[in-house]
Amino acid sequence: MGRAFEYRRAAKEKRWDKMSKVFPKLAKSITMAAKEGGPDPETNGKLRTAIINAKAQNMPKDNIDSAIKRASGKDAAAISEINYEGKGPHGALIFVECASDNTNRTVANLKTYFNKNGGQLVQTGSLEFLFDRKSVIQFEKKEDMDLEEIELELMDAGSEEFELVEDQVFVYGEFTSFGSLTNAVEKMGIEVTKAGVQRIPNNPMEFSEEQMEDIEKLIDRVEDDEDVQAVYTNIA
Repeated sequence: MGRAFEYRRAAKEKRWDKMSKVFPKLAKSITMAAKEGGPDPETNGKLRTAIINAKAQNMPKDNIDSAIKRASGKDAAAISEINYEGKGPHGALIFVECASDNTNRTVANLKTYFNKNGGQLVQTGSLEFLFDRKSVIQFEKKEDMDLEEIELELMDAGSEEFELVEDQVFVYGEFTSFGSLTNAVEKMGIEVTKAGVQRIPNNPMEFSEEQMEDIEKLIDRVEDDEDVQAVYTNIA
């Protein structure tokens, strides 16, 4: 976990910034959160987190409001969350989280991506135990912050690891601590950059540059699919 994972994560998000489908992906997560817990981000922590992440990608307010309103329409009910697992080139393990209104289309597309890029989908549940679900909260370090004090406060809220990478602070904890951690950060008046529950490989692997080219080709193709919300791998 930690720095290597976040650098990998940053690389993926850099690609997301260039994708024309990034706003629809974010809108789906907002709509599903609003459908599940209501349209008020003050009382719906999942929606509040989805909005924070959307704003971090510079999603316009009108798009965010439209996504929330869509939760009361028929389109929202048709969207379901589903996960797929696969093996990529050179032993890479790939866990894909999707939000789809047509799971037949989604699985057919993913099978095509994997098969054409040296991989294959595997039975659901085959890889899940190889990833730990962790709460990950990111915020920018400000000059007036006492990081030692913040770390101690967040330990009481469930933080397991606290890391500074350049000017960004990353807080890790069990996925069950997500609510308490986000609440603690907000109570301290800290503006969260990004937050969510992520899957961290419990046995990360090193790959050569040549191997990474093959793996990244598959990951790029999978991430570009409109139904794919997040992709996790066992890359160290």
